[in-house]
Amino acid sequence: MSVEPTYDDRGLVPCVVQDAQRGTVLMVAWMNAEALRLTRETGIVHFWSRSRQALWKKGETSGNTLKLVELRIDCDADTILVRALPAGPTCHTGATTCFFHRDDGPDDDGVPAVGVLEQLAQVLIARRDSSTGEKSYTKSLLEKGMPKILEKIAEESGELAAELPDGDEKKVVYETADLIFHVMVGLTARNIPIERVLDELARRFGTSGHTEKAARTK
Repeated sequence: MSVEPTYDDRGLVPCVVQDAQRGTVLMVAWMNAEALRLTRETGIVHFWSRSRQALWKKGETSGNTLKLVELRIDCDADTILVRALPAGPTCHTGATTCFFHRDDGPDDDGVPAVGVLEQLAQVLIARRDSSTGEKSYTKSLLEKGMPKILEKIAEESGELAAELPDGDEKKVVYETADLIFHVMVGLTARNIPIERVLDELARRFGTSGHTEKAARTK
């Protein structure tokens, strides 16, 4: 049974949007009952635009939609938390999140460390698809094919296994990074996005409790 929020005298309720994989707060907007209904029914996040006085499907023109993962209502039932998978930058400026201005240092786009995996994946894809003739370790490994990639994964796995029980902590971290890197090279060779792996981890280890979970589609 769906839990309904308490709307204000304008028929609106504030909505905080969080990246379901990274935990980053992406934006804050408003929903009315119709926007909430459409969000639940379509699995794509909808809002109510106060400036246009109209329903607003996020990403309708830009393509940067928000795919619903989970809806939560806070303890006072006057705020909605939407956990979603963004299809691109959420902010209209092109930033990952609307919350990129900082008052204690340079601005950034608010992406936490897990974004490094996605950045690495983009570099690996660029190396794979490069036609400039420029050589790199990654390009060479990809050109040698899956047997060589599997050989390296097995090698790095063995080195991590040797260090993990009681090895130096820095060495364990180093070998873990090596293994993750070579696994990602394998994924790149198979054209499997790292987001698929992060999505599977989110599916396995998502939080439980008093929530409304949207149906997930592959």
